[in-house]
Amino acid sequence: MSTPNTQRHAAEHEPIARVLPLLTVPHLDREFDYLVSADQSDDAQPGVRVRVRFHGRLVDAFVLERRSETDHEGKLGWLEKVVSDVPVLTPEVCRLADAVAARYAGTRADVLRLAIPPRHAKVERENPTPTAPLIVDAPDPAAWARYAGGAQFLTALGEGRAARAVWQALPGEHWTERFAEAAAATLHGGRSVLAVVPDQRDVDALLASALTRCSAESVVALSAGLGPSARYRRWLAVLRGSARLVIGTRSAVFAPVHDLGLVLMWDDGDDSLSEPRSPYPHAREVAMLRAHQIRCAAVIGGYARTAEAQALVQSGWAHNLVATRQTVRSAAPRVVPLEDGGYAEERDPAARTARLPSVALRAARTALAADRPVLVQVPRRGYVPSLACAKCRTVARCRHCTGPLSLTGRSSVGALCRWCGRTDLSVRCAKCGSDAIRAVVVGAKRTAEELGRAFPGATVITSSGESVVSTVGAGPALVVATPGAEPSAPDGYGAALLLDSWALLGRQDLRAAEDTLRRWLAASAQVRCHGDGGVVVVVAEAAIPTVQALVRWDPVGHAEAELAARSEVGWPPSVHMAALDGAADAVAGLLDEARLPEAAGVLGPVDLPPGVRRPAGVAPEAEVIRMLVRVPRDQGLPLAAALRRATGVLSARRDHEPVRVQIDPLHIG
Repeated sequence: MSTPNTQRHAAEHEPIARVLPLLTVPHLDREFDYLVSADQSDDAQPGVRVRVRFHGRLVDAFVLERRSETDHEGKLGWLEKVVSDVPVLTPEVCRLADAVAARYAGTRADVLRLAIPPRHAKVERENPTPTAPLIVDAPDPAAWARYAGGAQFLTALGEGRAARAVWQALPGEHWTERFAEAAAATLHGGRSVLAVVPDQRDVDALLASALTRCSAESVVALSAGLGPSARYRRWLAVLRGSARLVIGTRSAVFAPVHDLGLVLMWDDGDDSLSEPRSPYPHAREVAMLRAHQIRCAAVIGGYARTAEAQALVQSGWAHNLVATRQTVRSAAPRVVPLEDGGYAEERDPAARTARLPSVALRAARTALAADRPVLVQVPRRGYVPSLACAKCRTVARCRHCTGPLSLTGRSSVGALCRWCGRTDLSVRCAKCGSDAIRAVVVGAKRTAEELGRAFPGATVITSSGESVVSTVGAGPALVVATPGAEPSAPDGYGAALLLDSWALLGRQDLRAAEDTLRRWLAASAQVRCHGDGGVVVVVAEAAIPTVQALVRWDPVGHAEAELAARSEVGWPPSVHMAALDGAADAVAGLLDEARLPEAAGVLGPVDLPPGVRRPAGVAPEAEVIRMLVRVPRDQGLPLAAALRRATGVLSARRDHEPVRVQIDPLHIG
């Protein structure tokens, strides 16, 4: 309970607390000084949660430091309450939050909301688990020796050196085992490890591999799926130093790991690693920034490679960790490209039913005959997720919200809007008036139905966003999966069929080719090697560079070409780019207020890219535009600082609606 101000006595030693209130407005992203009473002094230490009175209301805050003097000329208020005496904001995480806010033109309060989970009082009162001695054996370097410099890299981790690499995993590689070995080498050297992965399936897989080398008490898994108490309990174990290996999804990149020696990241091209909340940081950038700040080792691994990871290699910040071409060829399956169309003469009835070339069907039949599962990757879930007019090919839209119409099953009554959920019982083309419709793309459910008819008696398994299957056995089965939902096959797939490639490659997106290759490689990496009969059939034109990169299994070459192409036209990561989304007058006001670097170029206005939500706080009837500001690579921080300052000024004036500022967004247009 708080005591009246007249009865309070200031602390004898360092009576001033400098705190950071967790306020939502950008112009108040600064520290404020408060008086600490004598009875609060022992608990009000740097890093603890407190509550302060700000403009007449109580707000949450963190104590940043204790001071003997203040530079505030007026009368100071008192700390209202020390919420907890646990210092949850460590100096390292505080410095990282400052850097992330500066990098992404955001506020520290928004970053700290991402970094520190909500308090759970009951968990804090529990007796902490005693820290057990960490005993981890040095790993066998034989598997890493398949990569040029891999064994030496493992040695460097054990010696505590700041070795940094972009690792190109071989097809068929058990990446969780390699990550667990890298973690074991670091732990054996006496330092801690942080591993960030895209989703819960990856967390579970890496945790299983890690537990074969480390004790359960020293490993913690953090993810959004945990309940508030379980998540906070595990997070406190990390804070108190009892957990030395931390595995988690994107928010775990801020975990307060003691004596961090290695940061691991898997599949940095996955969209789920990009934070959808302000200030929209990408976990890869935060992880690399953290590794740079504390000078620890870092590894970015994947079957594919992003242009951003390749830029780290070309800049010299990280080294290539790849296998020789001979090793890659011996581990990779045979990839057969087939153009989608022009096969009417060679298709048999079953192939026509399943909309597949006969070569693809033969590959599937061969694998099934050898008692091996076949993976069929389709880019969309559902039955028929998109419809169009059969005459003029105009995409069918909902009459109420203009959302895309879809069919949910073979016996669907009417078309269902994927946005508002309304059913249209009589679809008519808004352009020509025809009531004839056709499928724009076929979903996983419809594909499974077609394959069931083409292969009578075969087991058909569907895995997609609604129901993800984790693993499949070694027997014959047709596994229809959407990208990212492919079940693991412990003995490998006999064949993989990659369908509807145009739906991935034809997207109007800067990263369409890179993301397509990433999805193809992730599926193909689970297929047996060429020497063991593994075949991948991709229904796409062989001349497309992305298809050629898959045929050659050359993600590094594709990333080099992608980076060169973006550099030529001035797109990230060769430059830094800010996307400003909001009403036209608000965006114009922000640009007028911002003192942009001299080298800055302004592009736009353009419409919001498809699928990008409207900024919060903008009136529903207001037209939302996007302006792009790009600067050379070395001007990223000045650009973010200019936009951050201008956002604060406009926030204080309150004469415009808010503008969403995103630095280097994933989807530019």
